[in-house]
Amino acid sequence: MAIPERVPIAHEPDYRTRTIGTYEDGQFFGSVTATLEDGIGSVDDWYRYKRWYAVLHRFGPEGDHTGSQIWYAGTSEDEEASIVRARACLADWLEALPRRTFGDIAIKLFHVDHEGHTFGLIDESEDYDEDHAELVPDDLGFDPPWDGSYDT
Repeated sequence: MAIPERVPIAHEPDYRTRTIGTYEDGQFFGSVTATLEDGIGSVDDWYRYKRWYAVLHRFGPEGDHTGSQIWYAGTSEDEEASIVRARACLADWLEALPRRTFGDIAIKLFHVDHEGHTFGLIDESEDYDEDHAELVPDDLGFDPPWDGSYDT
């Protein structure tokens, strides 16, 4: 079974997909997430390189990516404050979406390059030796039966 044209993502109010849904112009996926350069996790001061972001991806009604807002909130040197800032930024962005409703979405593969990092829903089938789409850098994996559930 190939990756579907539109990958369903289930809304889970108390977990990683709590800030997804629809709005006047289509669909959205919001998150607070972090990036880390490959290989940096093994250095003693890795926390200086873990970067926290507020992210809001927007999609049309048919799941086409229409734009992203990505804002750098700080590093894990001050992780709690960085996360608080990112959550506040995301809350403002979500509040500004007209006729916003949280719920399930179905979106197409996409990617955005930002500050040397990839954000998006990408085909990682080769890395998994099976059909697999990964929302990065959030580390949410989607697999058959493509019912909206994900692995972390």
